[in-house]
Amino acid sequence: MRNGIPVSPGVAVGTAYCIDEIFVNPDTKRLEPGEVQAELARYERARVKTAADLRALTQKVARQVGPHEAAIFASHLAILEDPAFDEKTRAWIAEHHETAQAALHHLLNEYASLFARTKDEYLKLRLNDLRDVVLRISGHLSEVLQPDGKAIAGPLIVVADELLPSHVVALGDRPVMGIVTQAGGQTSHAAILARSRGIPAVSGLRGILKQVKTGDRIVVDGRDGHVVVNPDAEIESAYRKLQREFFLLKDQLAANRDLPAKSADGETVQLLANINNVADVKAAAAMGATGIGLYRTEYLFLTHPSVPDEEEQFQAYREVIAASPGNTVTIRTLDIGGDKTVPYLGHAREANPFMGWRSIRLSFEHPELFATQIRAILRAAAEQEASGRTVRMLFPMVTTFEEMRRLRTMVDRARRQLESRRVRVGSVPVGLMLEVPAAAVSIRSLLPTVDFVSIGSNDLVQYLMAADRDNPKVSHLCQPLAPPVIRVLTDVIAACNAANKPVTLCGEMAGSPRGFLLLFGMGLRSFSMSPAFIPSMKELLCHLTVAKAESIHRRVLSHKAISQVTRYLTEQIKKIAPNLAMLDTA
Repeated sequence: MRNGIPVSPGVAVGTAYCIDEIFVNPDTKRLEPGEVQAELARYERARVKTAADLRALTQKVARQVGPHEAAIFASHLAILEDPAFDEKTRAWIAEHHETAQAALHHLLNEYASLFARTKDEYLKLRLNDLRDVVLRISGHLSEVLQPDGKAIAGPLIVVADELLPSHVVALGDRPVMGIVTQAGGQTSHAAILARSRGIPAVSGLRGILKQVKTGDRIVVDGRDGHVVVNPDAEIESAYRKLQREFFLLKDQLAANRDLPAKSADGETVQLLANINNVADVKAAAAMGATGIGLYRTEYLFLTHPSVPDEEEQFQAYREVIAASPGNTVTIRTLDIGGDKTVPYLGHAREANPFMGWRSIRLSFEHPELFATQIRAILRAAAEQEASGRTVRMLFPMVTTFEEMRRLRTMVDRARRQLESRRVRVGSVPVGLMLEVPAAAVSIRSLLPTVDFVSIGSNDLVQYLMAADRDNPKVSHLCQPLAPPVIRVLTDVIAACNAANKPVTLCGEMAGSPRGFLLLFGMGLRSFSMSPAFIPSMKELLCHLTVAKAESIHRRVLSHKAISQVTRYLTEQIKKIAPNLAMLDTA
């Protein structure tokens, strides 16, 4: 048994699928002599498809973003068509009887070792380009295989160093029942993905990829942070019993989806959903969401083969809006940067990318790309006004008053562009996503510039605590229940309520029983969370009164240590709704 950071509650038993950052499995079987030619042909088909992808990308990015940004794909095509690259890969297949995936893995390792010895920054950047090319080829070759080359049957437990948005795209609709990562914490992307799908996950297990191989039996206990590799029959039976209890509780809670979201004393609350695509919208409706509090549009860009143009974005947004439950859909503009990157917006290396050229800062750098998205949102909103739906536009990582005024100007300009084309434009409320401490400190001066506020607690916590949320060594600091975080949230919510500006919290804190209890006591009445957690929060809410929650909040404000806050809130949850304790991480 290994102990890590519990990041998504529940228990899962399944088959391990180990991945590295480019989805090449070095443990794949060796080929029989009669299989070599077929494998060479499979590699060639993938290489040709990759070349076609890169040519199309070069043309589209040059047209929509600019020739400088398109040059990256021209260089990737040059790598792909380099005779040395092709010959080395074919040699690993033909002479060593490796699969195409394993051959690419060996090739990448060979170049990585070579480039590691150089001090030339240009060559180091070329290694990133090589990784991208290998990732594209691997994407055309990708299959979930055991070491013997047979497809894995049954539920999968993904084991990885870390799980990035690009990896999530590559996993697609495979039956992932649990996630284990070496890196990351409670607000990492692996954690967010796991909670959005309602599946157990444990992070921070250093060295786990050396102890687990694809095809192993593995248990994930996301409540206590335990991972068991190849358990004996008795241990597996015990965990399967816990797994059944977990799913039974989720099924029981899902039955409340048609009930109103009200507290025990009749206070109405908005339980909204965080979504990435139409599939998530359907899950939100099935779980009883009262609207969409956060539509992360970057996943449209991450999954698109090139750059989505205005018409493609318009169609995607209108599809999401039309399928959404309730009357409110909040669309966040492109939140790229940090660990979410698209090649056509550059590969600049930054010492600290999470505090660098990302989100709204990147959008300012590419005003036409940004304007295209704004126009698509305004068009989609216009279509829905007749049905009574409100579409809101949310800007991520706003830091200053000047930025918010500039954003307003850009929205007005996009509106005029559409009107000049005689295109109908929707009336769209504009809001800021409060993630930066500077914005929290100056919230009262920012409120006159916005129509609403969404608190992004995941980033706000890591910036306040100066602790990278994906680094397990500092995960003990990156806690939403830390007293400094609680005080900042208390002040922001109070300021918004006093100014009569709608405020929602859309970080992972909203879907945690302890976090929800505390936020309700602060006066928050709009929560946005992973769809899987809406029934649980509705269940908690019906046992709460405003007076009780406010009393708990006042008591928490007197605590000085994270451990005191956590212990006290855990005790309160057990008293108020004991059945929900299983759905909160330790």
